Amino acid sequence: MALNIPGLVVMALFYLLILGTGIWASLRSKKEEKKCTGDGMEITLLAGRNINLLVGIFTLTATWVGGGFILGIAEATYNPTLGAVWALMPVPYVLTFFLGGFFFAKPMRENKYVTMMDPFQKKYGNVLASALIFPALVADVLWVARTLVSLGGTMSVILDLPYVYSIIISSVVAIIYTLLGGLYSVAYTDVIQLILIFISLWVCVPFMMTNPHSVDISLTAYNATFQAPWVGTVELDEAGKWFDDFMLLALGGLAYQAFYQRILSSSSYTQAQVTCFASSACCLVLGIPSVLIGAVAASTDWNSTSYGLPTPYERDQAGSILPIALQYLTPPYVSVIGIGAVAAAVMSSMDSALLSSASLFSSNIYKNIIRKQASDCEMQWVIRISVVVVGLAGTGLTFLDSSVLVFWLVGVDMSYTIMFPQLVCILFFKVSNGYGAIVGYIMGLVMRILSGEPLIGLPPAIQFPGCRLDKEGKLTQYFPFRTAIMLISLMSILLVSLLASIIFNKGLLPEKWDVFNVKRRQRATSKVAHVKRTNSEKEEAAVAKQLLDTTSC
Repeated sequence: MALNIPGLVVMALFYLLILGTGIWASLRSKKEEKKCTGDGMEITLLAGRNINLLVGIFTLTATWVGGGFILGIAEATYNPTLGAVWALMPVPYVLTFFLGGFFFAKPMRENKYVTMMDPFQKKYGNVLASALIFPALVADVLWVARTLVSLGGTMSVILDLPYVYSIIISSVVAIIYTLLGGLYSVAYTDVIQLILIFISLWVCVPFMMTNPHSVDISLTAYNATFQAPWVGTVELDEAGKWFDDFMLLALGGLAYQAFYQRILSSSSYTQAQVTCFASSACCLVLGIPSVLIGAVAASTDWNSTSYGLPTPYERDQAGSILPIALQYLTPPYVSVIGIGAVAAAVMSSMDSALLSSASLFSSNIYKNIIRKQASDCEMQWVIRISVVVVGLAGTGLTFLDSSVLVFWLVGVDMSYTIMFPQLVCILFFKVSNGYGAIVGYIMGLVMRILSGEPLIGLPPAIQFPGCRLDKEGKLTQYFPFRTAIMLISLMSILLVSLLASIIFNKGLLPEKWDVFNVKRRQRATSKVAHVKRTNSEKEEAAVAKQLLDTTSC
């Protein structure tokens, strides 16, 4: 297959459009910085907490609808061992955004945090907060990797462009415009990218469904034709795994800095809620084309196409089924449009991950620990260097594995089992303290490693009930073990925190051993509560006296 020159020209125009939008947004951010009373770092990371509602909806949706989302759904739907019932991403995201809008947005916004790690640093101190930042940073690096993998595979199939070149070009473009304008550049390029994703995918679907090599997907939904039915099934002994995957995607997303970056950039709590609810509907709509493309691929007689036999699944190319289907089941000009959708999705998620990790390092580590007196100019350079380092790290990981689902699940896995219980406790349980956080962190990390992960070839040392070989011959946990680990970590944090609080407040151990100042913090909290109560009583007495005086007159 020769290099696809028209396709390369279209992709070059697309990259120029995105880069131009990023440059324009960076100029806008400089104008806003002059108007805003906040510091330069707040402008870069949170767009001055004044992002437009429509832009906020677009950027939150585009952050979640990445290359992993589009290719992962198509891969799961096509895979004969899974099917559409395992292509879970759009539905759990509705739960993610609703929970985020109703419960998590309010405490974050009321305290005017810059990152999701600020409450940890405020309550637990710098040392423990730094340890907790690590899994969040790793999750962001894996996010960058999985988005680039999806684009590299697509370009190599459709344009016949070497995998390495497509990865490097996309990475460089995303890094450049993220460096230029921070969240402003990311948000406004997301608007362009989401429009391209929506139009491109829905343009490809009719051509895909009417191609002569595939049968009607309604006939293959529940009947084995060329492979197992594409709808798939969830057997009773697989229900635990299905539930675990659902909860992983639904709650794991609540422990990503990129989510809170959008929430905290809104001008009000109400706007943040509307942004969440509208984005949930957008994710559902944008997930449909990938399901349809996966279904068509599962309903195709590949022997009648120029691709031939064995099938993509038998060649271990299920992860690239969307670009393969575009290449062999649609006209060339349509496949180029399809790659535009994937490229747009990749860029929209990658820039979010870059800025997210840069926020955590620059604000929580550099500014709060390494150099507290750092100037605005210095912080801008720290943010830029962080973006480049994370971009290079994520780019490097793409050469280790070509499966989108591997990076997708491992990244979200860390957020769910380790970070989510920590975030719930710090925001909603006053009893939580550093002692509980340490125990919960260690419990979650150790149990997750010992539970194994077939996607990366890690055998389970702990075998939960129902652990057995799957259809591909890999030893797999069918018990909802991730959810169990998350709950064990959550309970460990609360119980150990309560125990430590009792021990130090009752004087069972000397106060000098209280490393995390549990007793001192509790006294300070009680004092603040007492002052508030006293002020409230004085205000009520003054109002009552005023009413009495008025009545007497």
